[in-house]
Amino acid sequence: MSFNLPPKPASPGFPISTLSTSSDESPGPLSFAFAPAINIYNRFWSWRTSLDLPNPGSVENLQKEIKSTQLTNFMFDGLRADYTKAFSHKPAFTISHAFTLASQTQDPTYTLSSYFIDDNNLLQGNVDHEGNLGGRLTHQWTPSHTTRGQLQLGSAPDRSFLQLEHENSGVDYCLNLKAINPSPIDGSGIYSASLLQSVSKRLALGIETNFQSAPDGSDTLTTWHAKYTGRQNDWIATASFHTLGLLQASYWHKLSPQVEVAADLQLIATPMKRDAVATVGAKWDLRLSSFKAQLDSTGKLSALLEQRLAPNFALLFTGEIDHFKNTAKVGMGIMLEANAAPYDEEMMASLPPQL
Repeated sequence: MSFNLPPKPASPGFPISTLSTSSDESPGPLSFAFAPAINIYNRFWSWRTSLDLPNPGSVENLQKEIKSTQLTNFMFDGLRADYTKAFSHKPAFTISHAFTLASQTQDPTYTLSSYFIDDNNLLQGNVDHEGNLGGRLTHQWTPSHTTRGQLQLGSAPDRSFLQLEHENSGVDYCLNLKAINPSPIDGSGIYSASLLQSVSKRLALGIETNFQSAPDGSDTLTTWHAKYTGRQNDWIATASFHTLGLLQASYWHKLSPQVEVAADLQLIATPMKRDAVATVGAKWDLRLSSFKAQLDSTGKLSALLEQRLAPNFALLFTGEIDHFKNTAKVGMGIMLEANAAPYDEEMMASLPPQL
C-alpha cells in the first residue's frame, strides 16, 4: 500500500499572456504566430478554473473507504503482538516489532520495521526472520508531484522486486506512472499508467493501462473506472471494468460519525471462468473501541474487535466462520506503544498493517 503525504492545493495551470521576455518589448513575430493558440489555452484555463472541480484521488485509492471498512486487509488468525516505540516526534522516527504464531495459514514470523517521516519524506525499512529485506521511499517534490520507490530483496528470486512510481495530483485530476521490475537491458517489466479526472463536482472517470513486457512476448490490460460521491461526501459508489471481462462495483456509506457500511461485488465473466462474489461489511467506532463485521457470498462470516484499554495498550480479537467448508479461525493480538509519535489520521491510515 502506498503512503500519501497530506494533500496540498495545486494549480491546474496558468494563463499565458505574452511570449515577450520584457513588458517593454513590443510583440514579436512569434507572439503573433502563436496568439490564436495562446488565446484558446487562456480561455480553456479560465473555464476549467471556474468549474471548481475537486481532486478525485488516485486510481489506487479508488476504494480506500471500502477497504478501511471491510476486514480483508485486517484479518489474522493465531496470536499476534506488535510493539512500537517512537524515538522522536518531529521528525517522526519509530521502531516496531511484530510477532505472529499459531496461525493456520502461515508459519511463525517476526518483522522489524522502522519509519522516518517529515514534511516531505517518508522512509521505511523492514527485515523479517527469513532475511527478507524491504524498503520504501516517498518524496514530495512539490505540492502536486510525488515520487515513490519500493525495493524488496527476498531469500528466493521470486520474492525480490523493484517498483518505481511518480504521481502528479492536480486540482481536478490525478495522474500516476508506475514501473515494476523494469529492465534497462531488454525493456522487460510491468509498466502502468492511470488517470482519474473529475468531470463534475461528484463524478470522476478514469482509465488505467498495464503493459507487461517479457522476452517471449507482451500483454496489455486496460481498466475503466468511475467514482460518484454523494452531495455531502457521506457516500461513495465506484465501478471498475477490465477488458478481460472482470467487473468490480462497490458502495460505501457513512451513516453517522461512528457507523460506516460498505458493499462490494466482483464479477468474472471470461471464457475460462464465470464467478461472482458479494461482500457486505460494517464498522462501528466508539470512544475506546472499534468493531468490524463482514459477510460474503462464499459463506464466510468475519469479525474484528479492537479494544483500547489504555492510551498505549490495545487488545485485538478476530474470528472467522466458513459455513460452506465447516471451518473456523480465531486470533488474538496485543499492541503496545511507547512514546507514540503524534501522527495525524491520514498518515496513520496510510501505514501498512503489521499482519
